[in-house]
Amino acid sequence: MFEFKDFDYLTDEEIDLIIDEKVEGNEEKGYVPAYKYKIYKHKSNDIIGEIDIRIGNNQNTFFGGNIGYAIEEVFRGNGYASKACKLIKIVAKSHGVNSLFITCNPDNWASRKTCEKIGARFIELIVLPEDNEMYLAGEKQKCVFKWEL
Repeated sequence: MFEFKDFDYLTDEEIDLIIDEKVEGNEEKGYVPAYKYKIYKHKSNDIIGEIDIRIGNNQNTFFGGNIGYAIEEVFRGNGYASKACKLIKIVAKSHGVNSLFITCNPDNWASRKTCEKIGARFIELIVLPEDNEMYLAGEKQKCVFKWEL
């Protein structure tokens, strides 16, 4: 039985991750439990983005990744996504996770750079199955990175 842990606030003194939602898994849909955070500039009310971590591995996490992040356009180029990934790593490790998948669209060079910056290794370019939610939303391929913790 999965149990959420108390990681409601994480900081590196430059950015803060504050829990927005803890989402139970849904076995029927193939969803694993997830922590969803808003990313703030340290000690401010400025939301600079969001990050989530999905705990567990299955076909969905391979295609969609264990970590998802988005940085507001005005705050891009400051390394906030890689800093948030490094912070959220503690959540994965506390659940006994030793590696994570991160995926992005092939043309998302900023996300690919983030993966490289944190030490994730490119594994392969995959074609999404036609019944996958991302495929149905118009995405056809994903770059898959693996991050050894």
